[in-house]
Amino acid sequence: MDIVVNEDLKAYIDPLTPDECEALERSILAEGCRDALVLWGDVLVDGHNRYGICRKHGLPFQTVQNTRFQSIEDVHLWMIDQHLGRRSISDFQRGVLALRKREIVAERRARKAAAPAEPAAQVSDANASNAGTSAPFDTREALAKAARLSSNQVVLIEKIQKQAAPELVAAVKAGTISINAAAAVASLPAEEQVAAAAAGKDELKQAAKRAREAKRKPRSESAAAPQEADEPEATVESLQQRVAALTAENAVLRRQVAGLEELLQARESNAEQAADVSSPF
Repeated sequence: MDIVVNEDLKAYIDPLTPDECEALERSILAEGCRDALVLWGDVLVDGHNRYGICRKHGLPFQTVQNTRFQSIEDVHLWMIDQHLGRRSISDFQRGVLALRKREIVAERRARKAAAPAEPAAQVSDANASNAGTSAPFDTREALAKAARLSSNQVVLIEKIQKQAAPELVAAVKAGTISINAAAAVASLPAEEQVAAAAAGKDELKQAAKRAREAKRKPRSESAAAPQEADEPEATVESLQQRVAALTAENAVLRRQVAGLEELLQARESNAEQAADVSSPF
């Protein structure tokens, strides 16, 4: 039979990296294609990389039909569950997949609640097709458990999905920036995110630092900003006075520290002399 490659399904899961593709190709060339390709009718569901390698080298492969799929949603949920169970994918990828599953399950429940009651036989068939894919995702904790992540990681990944520029998302997937840092950078304007991602790892770190510092900025300073903007001359003058006062305070503190150091040295010297005098040797 002719196998149909659906490009949307092929792209539904993040592709392998070039290194992973090379490793898979070496394995298949050495040991053959050990795992069967999963089909839905004539549509390829799982094994796109193996299929491409086998065709490239003219190698044989096995196929298996999954007869429980009744819709493209069933296919998506199955693909998600398969990849969530693998250790090779990153924390970010697992979080994204778990969030996708939550959306599909939520949409199904909403349709079911809005639809009229179905005959028992149809309900039984639907339950059979959805077996293993209807885990509760009502809480963030349940979602985190399914993805083997912490609840905080799920929150950060969701923020990245909603606010991050595509370039920043690509940097997270590539491992150039951590999930925690990427969530911080995602709060910056899109232009700044793109520029930081283009500049590389060090600039992304600096961008994350700027975002965190801006978040920690005291509210009192933010509240005072409008008044300062209305009186720019007074602001400059007050800042100059503040700088002068801080400079004077700094000088006083330096003198005090110097005095304390001298006192400490004198005490240590006296202690050593006293020890020498009291020693019988």
